[in-house]
Parts: sequence; C-alpha cells; structure tokens
Amino acid sequence: METEVIGRRDFGGSLPVDNVQALASKNLGDIPPRYIRPEVEVSEDLVDESLQIPVIDMGKLVSDQFGYDDELAKLHQACKEWGFFQLINHGASEAIEKMKVVTEEFFELPLEEKMTCAQLPNNIEGYGQAFVVSEDQKLDWGDMLFLMPLPVSHRNMRFWPMTPTSFRSTLDEYSSELHKVSISLFSLMAKNLGIDSEKLTSLYEDGRQGVRMNYYPPCVQADKVMGITPHSDATGMTLLIQVNEVQGLQIKKNHKWIPVKPVPGAIIINIGDIMEIMSNGEYSSIEHRAVVNFGKARLSIAAFHSPNVSTNIGPLADLMRESGAKYKTLSNDNYVRLIVSSKLDGKSLLNHMRVMQ
Repeated sequence: METEVIGRRDFGGSLPVDNVQALASKNLGDIPPRYIRPEVEVSEDLVDESLQIPVIDMGKLVSDQFGYDDELAKLHQACKEWGFFQLINHGASEAIEKMKVVTEEFFELPLEEKMTCAQLPNNIEGYGQAFVVSEDQKLDWGDMLFLMPLPVSHRNMRFWPMTPTSFRSTLDEYSSELHKVSISLFSLMAKNLGIDSEKLTSLYEDGRQGVRMNYYPPCVQADKVMGITPHSDATGMTLLIQVNEVQGLQIKKNHKWIPVKPVPGAIIINIGDIMEIMSNGEYSSIEHRAVVNFGKARLSIAAFHSPNVSTNIGPLADLMRESGAKYKTLSNDNYVRLIVSSKLDGKSLLNHMRVMQ
C-alpha cells in the first residue's frame, strides 16, 4: 500500500534521485519532466461515497463476542471482493498516535539532518526512494523513510533516526503493536479459508516487517504528477496509517479509481500479492495509488508484513486440492529479487507468478 519493499541488503536497491521535498520548496513554476505523468490527466476517478471500502470491527472478532460470526463473514467478503478494509477497535491506538508525531517531526527536519539516514548503494533501507531501476523512468512525487524493524535481530540501526530522540523507542513499540494486529488478522483469515490457523500464522510470527513513512509534498501541478505509481503490494498484508488530514489513497474497483476516506482511528488494511498467492486466488490484492494535493503535504505510514525467509512463496497445500495451483512457487530469495529488480507496474508481479491455464 503506497508501495512496499521487502528484501535484504544484498538484493540491491534503488537508483538515487532528487529529494522531492527540497524540490517542492523551490516553488517551481514547471515541474521537471520526469515527474509529469500524461496518463494522470486522462484518468477518471469514481467519486461515490456509497463505494467505500468495508469497515471491520476487531472488537467483535473475539470468539465469545456478540456478532462474531457476522463480522467474520464480513471480513471474508472484504478480503475476497475488495482486498481492502478499515479496521476499528484494534487496540493499537496509543502506539499509532505516538508514531504519527515522530513521523511528522522527522520530515520537518532540515534536509541535511534527514540525509544522515540516507540510503546507501545497493540497500533498500533508509531515506530516499524505491523501485527506481532506470535513468529514464517516470518518478513519483514523494520521499520515504523505509526501515525494517522485524526480525529484531536483522535491524540495521544505521538508518534509524536519532532525531527526534523518541523516534527509535516509538518505532519499536509501533512495530510490535502492528505485528500483533497482523497476526490476529492472519489467524482469522485462515479460519475463513478453512485451514488450520497455525499453518498460516507460523509463517508470519517470525516474519519480516518493513515500515515505510511517506511524505508527499504539495505540487502546483498536482493533477499531472503521481504520489505513488499504481501497483499492488508484493507482501502478505499491509497496515496503513493516515498521519494528517490530507487524503490521497485511491483503489481500483471496476476499472475506475475510488478515493478512500479514512475512518478516524482506523487502520487501513490491504491484502498483498503473497496472500493472494497463498490463498490460491481466494483473496485478492488490489491495485492502488496515491495522488498529490495542490496546497498541502500528505503523510502516511505503511507497515508491510511478509513471511519468514525460509518460506517458499506459493499456494498453501490445503488450498490446491480442488483446483490445483493457480500460481507458481518460488523460493523466498528469488521472489524478493523479482520485486527489488522491478519497477512498480500495476499487478505485473502477480502476472509473472500466475500459472498459465
């Protein structure tokens, strides 16, 4: 969601590009050509309040809670038909509010201070960009700080900001709380898919988590640029937080773009490509994008959850018995290499993984 990266230091990185926040501060009358996206101008948004993504109440998804069965069925439908939903009563509000504060404070720092966390060659972590694989591809109008908090043993503190001073402890708490939410959701999804919850949650208990903090500066040509290129997330599940009041996330439904209106206090959840593959197509990862505002910056935080490094990426055995495998199985390393070496391009990654019938 608003793009993700999964990988390790030895899988390569993104080509260096200009800092967009600094570029926007120059009040340019004309945006550099690499950011101009002709397809944005002809893209049609479907602004329909009745077509909002489902809202799931985690408070009802406790087995002895009234309304459990109905909410569980609602979750299943959301994963099948939307690939997106908003989660309320998730229990992580305190950690989320703290993370919002330090994220805003980080992006308010002078550029030279933020650059102390800059990406290094062939490394996906740090402050910079992702999925820039050629010198001539179109660029997104946004900057990011991408870190990998889990597994804890693989943390690279070289990229974790020391300013604001509470950033590291706040991200540590945030990482833990959102991981708990993701495991609870994976368990519920397994139940809906008719498989033993342990078969799915065990893959993610010691899995990888990447946290991407996104900053989309205002743009005088906001109708001609893109905050994040349309894509589906390559990971298992994404948990997105809207940091400020500026909206921008849109999902593709029935070939048209629907703006997502965040519910206050909710976490926006979306199914990733890995979960579509593991469910053998029962659940769907959905193409989405981020658009830019003319007058205000937009900030968001996306937490991406992937299985542990020993997990092969392919359909779960219990879900192939009736229809056979609809997707290929790759080693984790090969799947990650495929992601890191590709630019964002709709659902092209999943198309590569599909078994031709």
